[in-house]
Amino acid sequence: MSAREKTICIVGLGYVGLPLAIEFGKKKKTIGLDINKQRISELKSNYDKTLEVDAEEFGRASQLSFTDDPNEIRHADIYIVTVPTPVDQFNNPDLTPVRKATETVAKNLKLGDIVIYESTVYPGITEDFCVPILEEISGLRYNSDFYCGYSPERINPGDKHHTLTRIKKVTSGSTPEIADEVDALYQTIITAGTFKASSIRVAESAKVIENAQRDINIAFVNELAKIFNLLNIDTNEVLEAAGTKWNFLPFKPGLVGGHCIGVDPFYLAQKAIEVGYHPEIILSGRRLNDSMGGYIADQFIKLLIQKEQKIKGAEILIMGITFKENCPDIRNSRVIDIIKELETYEIRISVYDPWANKEEVAHEYGITLLDEVPDFNNYEGVVVAVGHADFESLVIKQPDTARPVLYDVKGIYPKDKVDARL
Repeated sequence: MSAREKTICIVGLGYVGLPLAIEFGKKKKTIGLDINKQRISELKSNYDKTLEVDAEEFGRASQLSFTDDPNEIRHADIYIVTVPTPVDQFNNPDLTPVRKATETVAKNLKLGDIVIYESTVYPGITEDFCVPILEEISGLRYNSDFYCGYSPERINPGDKHHTLTRIKKVTSGSTPEIADEVDALYQTIITAGTFKASSIRVAESAKVIENAQRDINIAFVNELAKIFNLLNIDTNEVLEAAGTKWNFLPFKPGLVGGHCIGVDPFYLAQKAIEVGYHPEIILSGRRLNDSMGGYIADQFIKLLIQKEQKIKGAEILIMGITFKENCPDIRNSRVIDIIKELETYEIRISVYDPWANKEEVAHEYGITLLDEVPDFNNYEGVVVAVGHADFESLVIKQPDTARPVLYDVKGIYPKDKVDARL
């Protein structure tokens, strides 16, 4: 059977899997599997709650079908696993979703099939963790009866410019022939082109350092923000000036959450520790970035005191709860760190975010979001924690008014319109 005739199954239909299923569904027979029945019901109605895919795109994927029944994927020839890879409460990699997805695929595996992983992992998970599961359950032999590949996802939630097809794709396979087939498969949908890595482990390593590098760079500017605050220098103005040099990297300070940058470095750190090396820079960057929520809360409290506002019982508004701007994803949002720290001062917190789902926020964080744009004059202070485009046009206060005290974490307002910026 030629690659053109093979049926593809995408296992996991979140931010990564759905766009992939849509693009393949435009070209060839594709099955999208997700164990969340509500998610499948929504997708069958051409609705994507992540807002990554619009209704028109569903219509273009004429060869795509959705199911929550693992028994309906046994006719697939290529399985692509796109489930999340979170960490547990101790920041150790949690491979439960990958393991369960692998078990599901293994029960349907047949001679000649290819299993490709896109989930972010540390080097070796595909062949050392997943392959033994595939072999044990299927009874088939690796690189004889079935094959594997790894092609790391590079989805940037909320980014409508750097979409799936416009981002160069790293590919790899468990044999030279399978590497060629996997690369050719992705070339059918990726207009930006592909890069064929020399091995699965190289591809896994490339993915995990992409986000670790960003994490470290953001940690650097977060540390700069703390230093410049002590020196009474505006960090945003410093970065703007430094940015005039052609090779200066344009990172900005802020909260680092989500399911990629705030998580992936722990995967590499875990593997490094396993082989006897304690990673200094990677973990120090993680510690610094994870400290920013508490730091922002402390700076805001000091600002309230300076402006002679009450602390205990103060009404404070938090603008934004998602992990990044212009995106509904609330997973691993570090805004909650600000909220928890402020609550230790017996402050009354309200949260407004037009992008977030009220039910998901209530379930995940126990917070009831405001239904509409609040009256800012009802609050002693406002923390703009997320830089949603919706917030930029809101007039929260005039520069000569004392209330509310405005702390702009993301620097979306002019300096003369706020009381402080990170």
